[in-house]
Parts: sequence; C-alpha cells; structure tokens
Amino acid sequence: MCGVRICAAQPLQWPAIEVNKGHVVSDTGTHYGRATATLIDETFAAGVERAVLLQRHSARTFDRSIHDLLNPLTDHGRALCRQFGELLPRDIALRGYASPPERCMETAQLTIEAHVARGGMGHRVRAVEALGVFYALDQQRMWKGLSAADSLAHYIGQWYAGEVGADVLIPAPQALQLLLGVLVARLDAPALHTDTRQLDLCVSHDFTVLAVRHGLGLEAWDGLGIEFLDGLLLFRRAGELVMRSQHGAEVQVRIE
Repeated sequence: MCGVRICAAQPLQWPAIEVNKGHVVSDTGTHYGRATATLIDETFAAGVERAVLLQRHSARTFDRSIHDLLNPLTDHGRALCRQFGELLPRDIALRGYASPPERCMETAQLTIEAHVARGGMGHRVRAVEALGVFYALDQQRMWKGLSAADSLAHYIGQWYAGEVGADVLIPAPQALQLLLGVLVARLDAPALHTDTRQLDLCVSHDFTVLAVRHGLGLEAWDGLGIEFLDGLLLFRRAGELVMRSQHGAEVQVRIE
C-alpha cells in the first residue's frame, strides 16, 4: 500500500493528570498540540500549498455515567484549542470539518477562532460523519470489546488482525481506504482562495487517528500512544500523496 520513511521521533512529554478511583477526571498538560503545530509549520515552510490535518480532539471529560461520545471538552481542553490555533502560521487559511460529537466540533471551531483572532483567515466548520465512528456497525459490542482489551491500541491491533467480528466493525483495511478517500477529497476540493495557502482541519477521535497511523505503517499500534490534538498531515509532494506523523514518520499513500 505504501512506502515508508522513518525519521527520528521527538521525545514525548508526559501529561499532568488527576485520577480518581482509576479514572482520569482532569488533564492539565500544556504540551498537547505543540508537536502537531510544529509539523504543520515545517511542512508549509517546505513549500506545501495545501494540506489536510486528521487530528484528535482536545482534552475532554471522562464521565462514565453518559455515552462516551457525549463527553464534552474541559475548560482546559478549550484553552488548548486556542493555544493550538495561535501557534499555526498566520498566512494559511483554515477550513474545518469534524466528527459530529460536540467535543470535535468545538475543537475545530475554537482553533479557527483563535487563528482568526491573530490575523489569520478562517472559515466555517461543519460535521462530517466519516470523521466519526462510521466503522462501528454495533457500537455496544465495540465498547465491550474495547473494555475487554488491554488498551485501545491493543483493540486496534486485534481489528487489523481480523480478530474483531465483521458484524461489529467494518474490516479495518476497508475502513482505512474509505477514510483516506474522504481526506483526499478534502485536499482536492476547490481552494477557498487561489492566492492563499490552505489547511483543512479534520477533527476526529483517538481510535480513528491511531487506526490510520497503524494502517499506513506510520507507527505500529503497540508503539507510540495517542494524545489530545495529535495529528497526521496529508499533502502532495511532486504529485505524490504523502501522510506525515508528528512523531517523524512519513509514508506515500495510494488509494485503492
């Protein structure tokens, strides 16, 4: 599917979290999004004119009494979105797409608002179902499988190994190709302004970003973890589709 070039990874910074009875209740790490912003800055500085960012949402609540997709951003998570927007190059125009849950929509909206407040250009955010959990055919059984697995990453490894029922999740290679098709369509859509570089934000979930990283061979499921505002950048170089991770890996992408 792809050729892989592995570069040196950046050292990880560990989050500052508060845990109650084994559950994360707050997260006050301030490093989230910085490596993703650096990835964007370096890529555009190298001459790229258009790119699409597949990104995990910002810091959220972990209320087990409600459906997981209803958990919103924390106030700290909202501040991180603004910080991320302020770090982006001012001379790129932003357009936003997001998984329908509130925390993803708000991540994109606050990022663009902060970018515009610093003199950048920004446009609307709209929900796109392909950035959600479209691959889940039976969400209840998917959540049960996640709970039984050692970790989210381990469950994704099981999915790619064909160990998750096709009546629970769409087969992983098929889901990957469907999502890549959507991201490429965003990359090839008419530009907002012909004389301005452009970044399309596509805000999704940890499951989706980690699954794409593993499926493309950027980082194995049992390697680096997935943090808030982590991202993968899709762009073209010399006519070839390229996906780059904030951790330094890069692959050529082919849509089948």
